[in-house]
Amino acid sequence: MFEKFNFDLIYRERDDLTPLVVMMCGVAGSGKTTFSQRLEKEGFFRLSIDEEIWATNGRFGIDFPMEMIEEYKKEAERKLRNQLIKLIQDKQQVVIDFSFWNRVRREQYKKLIEKYGGKWKLIYLKVHPDDLRERLKIRNKRFDANAFPITEEVLISYLNGFETPKEEGEIVIEN
Repeated sequence: MFEKFNFDLIYRERDDLTPLVVMMCGVAGSGKTTFSQRLEKEGFFRLSIDEEIWATNGRFGIDFPMEMIEEYKKEAERKLRNQLIKLIQDKQQVVIDFSFWNRVRREQYKKLIEKYGGKWKLIYLKVHPDDLRERLKIRNKRFDANAFPITEEVLISYLNGFETPKEEGEIVIEN
């Protein structure tokens, strides 16, 4: 999926003194987890809200009612945010497998990363909506933490609410 991407753009930023935090950005189905897992294999510590919710509460709509998702997302993010701070202080390289769908949140995380001594890279995975639909059809059949079910209505709301990074220091990958 990311065969053409030059991962050296990320790897060359790594050093022992200033931890690098890669912030993934994209709509559901854009490939954030696949990209993050590739970095994880290269020694990055991966933080995932979906996996944290799965580990703590189970599967959305099966082990807990759908109305609880926003509360569980907030709890998971608080926990992962604290973990991120500790990882930065411990000089660990990190990849944040969140959607970072709005600019305000991206800016908050950039400031947090810098405040605790890290540097950041924002990776925006740009995917055509029709390709997202095809990927989500396949993904929705899986039963794992990274297969959060997305209906057409939910996808449309995600696409309408997504704030595309522009002049934020992003690296854009058309995927």
